[in-house]
Amino acid sequence: MTYQDPAAELRSTVATPFEAARAMPVSVYTSDAFLALEQEHVFAKSWLCAGRADALRAPGDYLTMEIAGAPVIVLRDRDGVLRAMSNVCRHRMSILLEGRGNTRTITCPYHAWTYNLDGSLRGAPAMELNRSFCKEALGLPAIRCVDWKGWIMVTLDPDLPEPHETLKEMDDLVGYLPMEDYVEVFREEHRWNTNWKILAENFMESYHLPMCHGGTIGGAVDLRKMTCPEGYPGFNFHHILKDDSIALSIAHQDNTALQGEDRYRTWLLSVYPSLLITLTPGYFWYLCLTPDGPGHVKILYGGGLHPDFAADAEAPQHFAALKGLLDAVNDEDRGCTERVWKGMQSRHAMPGALSHLERPNYEFARWIAERIPG
Repeated sequence: MTYQDPAAELRSTVATPFEAARAMPVSVYTSDAFLALEQEHVFAKSWLCAGRADALRAPGDYLTMEIAGAPVIVLRDRDGVLRAMSNVCRHRMSILLEGRGNTRTITCPYHAWTYNLDGSLRGAPAMELNRSFCKEALGLPAIRCVDWKGWIMVTLDPDLPEPHETLKEMDDLVGYLPMEDYVEVFREEHRWNTNWKILAENFMESYHLPMCHGGTIGGAVDLRKMTCPEGYPGFNFHHILKDDSIALSIAHQDNTALQGEDRYRTWLLSVYPSLLITLTPGYFWYLCLTPDGPGHVKILYGGGLHPDFAADAEAPQHFAALKGLLDAVNDEDRGCTERVWKGMQSRHAMPGALSHLERPNYEFARWIAERIPG
């Protein structure tokens, strides 16, 4: 069998104009070598989402994540400042914290070196006889972290422009919906048996809704009325209008700021490379993706309410019903995306032509290709 370089195959694919576009080559999903390139040139050089800023409300609240193999802590310090730092002890390189929680100090579970919430080394037992030891020089390396519209965005790249610059066009689209004020209600972590790009592409297009989601929301979709506009350099999008069959899908009855179709419009926003947001006038939900080898993806899955509904006494009941629907839709997506991954293992797997409803997938492929060297 002749070896095909995945990066070269991808560049050849995206060189074709959209009107004749095909899906990304199989090797781009299945190759360990290509994933290593993505980790180095995509994930290590992009803004990645750690979830919602309101998940870290109190001093000492923390969560952990991984960026291109680098363990990271995100926390609120004692002054309420959002920080990110390395999650690796400066002594013998143990992981410091796992999962999420609240802590007054960061203490290494191996030799009890202790760090303040700003990352500075607070104490190290039995080090007084080592003449090379300098406590002031052994703080946890800081990592860039910002609150962008209520999303915690983290990057290993010291020179990357901030999200408000790279995603500035989003204000023109959805600025009338105050994402920074939405209130998170749930946050879960999952791991699926599929490639991260398969799941990202699945979110980006609604072409699959009638079939994949036939048991839930698919019957309400009319492909003939669907369009996929051209996206922007940092994200793609499409939107649909919903009726009042789901109470939280439309603007709250007391909301007088939203008028006309804006009261019914649902946005699907894909922030490259791996933040996927569904935003409505009543609620939002999101996925943050982290590759775990070519064939698995770790998923941060969360969601919550528009501030109008967050203040409504009946909102918890409405959201409980909505959460049941979101979970069912998510299960359907898992089945569809895991079948795609399984199909890619076949010797007969071959990428097909894209529908006009899959423009976001084509733009996503071009975005990735632009970042892979060669």
